[in-house]
Amino acid sequence: MTVAVRVKEFLERQGVPFTVLAHREAFTAQGAAATAHVPGGKVAKVLVGRDERGFVMAVLPASCHLDVPAFRDLTGRPHLGLATEGELMELFPDCEVGAMPPFGRLYGLPVYADACFARAGELVFPAGNHREHVCISWSDFVRSAQPVVMEFCRP
Repeated sequence: MTVAVRVKEFLERQGVPFTVLAHREAFTAQGAAATAHVPGGKVAKVLVGRDERGFVMAVLPASCHLDVPAFRDLTGRPHLGLATEGELMELFPDCEVGAMPPFGRLYGLPVYADACFARAGELVFPAGNHREHVCISWSDFVRSAQPVVMEFCRP
């Protein structure tokens, strides 16, 4: 599998320069960071939450954990829980489960990104599979993905 077509076409339409990083198969963001030889603070972990209002996407560094109470408070969604594997398969039919790219707007989801990526200067994210990641600048990510940027991760 290669970069999800939807993501590749989106980045090209937005004029976002990107690099594809091939690596050994990895099923966690931290594992992908290690196999791709990229600091965990630059690699995006993409989590999808759901509640009675629908689904949301949280994008945070592989080296961090989601502060669930803070995320619930900041988003105004007190009953937010994680989406199931089956729900992820339905939401992201062109991606392997757990390898979703951080472009929620391509899938009809609001995106929340942690502000600590701004310090890293770039974002490395799953390409829709467990063997490739895509690298773009943080500013290009913000311009193209239009995330709500806030602080919701903890080391």
